[in-house]
Amino acid sequence: MMPLRWLKCLPFVFLLSLQPVSAKEKVLVFAASSLTNALTELADRFEKKTGDDVILSFASSSALARQLAQGAPADIYLSANTKWMDYVIAQKVVHTSSRKDLLHNQLVLITHVSSPEMSVRLDEQWDIAAMLQGSRLAVGDPAHVPAGLYAKQALETLGRWHQAEPLLARANNVRAALLLVERQEAKLGIVYQTDALIADNIKVLAQFPADTHQPITYPMVLTKPVPSKAAKAFYAYLESPEAEAVFRQFGFSTN
Repeated sequence: MMPLRWLKCLPFVFLLSLQPVSAKEKVLVFAASSLTNALTELADRFEKKTGDDVILSFASSSALARQLAQGAPADIYLSANTKWMDYVIAQKVVHTSSRKDLLHNQLVLITHVSSPEMSVRLDEQWDIAAMLQGSRLAVGDPAHVPAGLYAKQALETLGRWHQAEPLLARANNVRAALLLVERQEAKLGIVYQTDALIADNIKVLAQFPADTHQPITYPMVLTKPVPSKAAKAFYAYLESPEAEAVFRQFGFSTN
């Protein structure tokens, strides 16, 4: 038989079970590969401040956009260009009114630190084939990767695309292109300035003039019609002065 003191406690225990439990929330963020280091730092800081979990999924903007269009349950999407943000908006899989341009980047030509080249003049006289000496020019695949799209625009503006195209090592995202140069599997690469900054064995040979390609803009958007409290909080945090300082630390410019 249950002791009397236990019976007296039952109503109190039952009432406690009805009280709302303050559980931490999870925020799933789809983000372009070039944001890996900066967003990882910011997610760690946000988690320590709030107790919520930020789950980061990095890939090319195109791959993530297609996943969203197929019903992937992300809370926030950050693209490395406006094209794929326009795509997810056209697919009606994001909270359109929350779209904001968050960051900007630069495009640079890189090589391995052991290479004897110190600089390159990026103009119509640039002989890419002679400089590669049988190697390859690593880029994000221009068919869908934003960094590759910008690279193609720059090369076309300089009149060098026809020479470069058959010499490309096409990567699934910009970090993969960077890795090809780091491993010396490609002599040259075209990546974002922010990627070059985080690589220990890479040096920048030149920065592509801004007028050779479209502005490199990173828009972000909430995906759900009714975002969670944690999703809205992290979205707002990415625009905070603290986040801006971290983004600048990693080489991005902010609005």
